[in-house]
Amino acid sequence: MKHYINNINLNPPYPEDNKKIIFGMGCFWGAERLFWQIEGVYVTVAGYSGGSKENPSYEEVCSGITNHAEVVLVVYDPKKVVLEDLLKVFWENHDPTQYMRQGNDIGSQYRSTIYIYDDEDYTLCNKSKFKYENILKNVGYGEIKTEIEFHKNFYIAEEYHQQYLAKIPNGYCNHGFCQAEYKK
Repeated sequence: MKHYINNINLNPPYPEDNKKIIFGMGCFWGAERLFWQIEGVYVTVAGYSGGSKENPSYEEVCSGITNHAEVVLVVYDPKKVVLEDLLKVFWENHDPTQYMRQGNDIGSQYRSTIYIYDDEDYTLCNKSKFKYENILKNVGYGEIKTEIEFHKNFYIAEEYHQQYLAKIPNGYCNHGFCQAEYKK
């Protein structure tokens, strides 16, 4: 399967000097579009992560029985874009204070989550969460519910979900609002 925008293979291997991070921030259609537009991002892949079943289908994930989240795998070149820039996009484009939902999308598959691959990213993501939570509290929001965990699994979503908003430009998207600016 190839990326609809840049024609890069969605499956590994990826360039060795690239890094990976997985973001869950509600529906993966809009989330993926946010990240594929960033210079330095090699490829984005819509998928499922954090659940118990191998290779779940969209229907199984939406039922809530697998406990997977809709996520976007972001493969990026750290010489061109730093993780904190990706985190800024993540924090500012969904409501991390909501639990098991994003706006009208309700269920565990829409939870706010970050799956990381190494200790350095784990530390940076948690510092970032703490910093943004303080910013949000200063403007009247509650605590951040985002889960930050080490990557356990990632399953590529069905082809029709990949780069969905490039194929259907007016398709559903609940991303783009910003409660408060994330200051690096």
